[in-house]
Amino acid sequence: MMLEVEGLASRYGRIPALSGINLRVGEGELVSLVGANGAGKTTLLRALSGVQPVSAGRVHFEGEDITAAAAEKRVRLGIVQVPEGRQVFAPLSVEDNLRLGAYLRSKAEAAESMERIYAMFPVLKQKRREPAGALSGGQQQMLAMGRGLMALPRLLLLDEPSMGLAPKLVEEIFACVRALKSAKTTIFLVDQNARAALAVADRAYVLETGRIVLAGSGAELLENEQVKEAYLGL
Repeated sequence: MMLEVEGLASRYGRIPALSGINLRVGEGELVSLVGANGAGKTTLLRALSGVQPVSAGRVHFEGEDITAAAAEKRVRLGIVQVPEGRQVFAPLSVEDNLRLGAYLRSKAEAAESMERIYAMFPVLKQKRREPAGALSGGQQQMLAMGRGLMALPRLLLLDEPSMGLAPKLVEEIFACVRALKSAKTTIFLVDQNARAALAVADRAYVLETGRIVLAGSGAELLENEQVKEAYLGL
């Protein structure tokens, strides 16, 4: 397993946010996490990327205990998060936003990654000299994903990539996710669009009020009656 989480807990002050989280992500897998607003999905991703303190449990990445590792070390190890809400640097150009994702990489690696990102997202190449704040919501999401990929992640944490997008743009974003999966990128995907997130997943987990309540393959959870009723509107 590339990522193994055992008994992880986290809190905001005295308020528990996560409790007893056990999950794993294998190399080359796409694992999805679904759950309602406030279930703790983003908190879990923040704990994995090192910006949310862990109050109990262990996190191992490629066999190394990184429970107490700083966020900067985790990025160096290859754990890269694409944040909820895109969080692009609006005044900077599209290309400068992408370059920021490669700050740990050599110029040659950055140039090679840039061409790969432009091939994946042609609209970013067309708008590379425009300020990121001038892009549409869907284009900003592509930019946020591209910026994360510029870091050459071993594990890509995707937080709500379809949030706030029109249905057609959601389809485009998930087409990009499927392309990354086909390229054997290891992905841990969090998204409120349970149907799309489960359909693309090798394996998946369901999070409710800070605890994992269901686990299985994406296909199995799509057919689970509890999931259908709570998250698929069936």
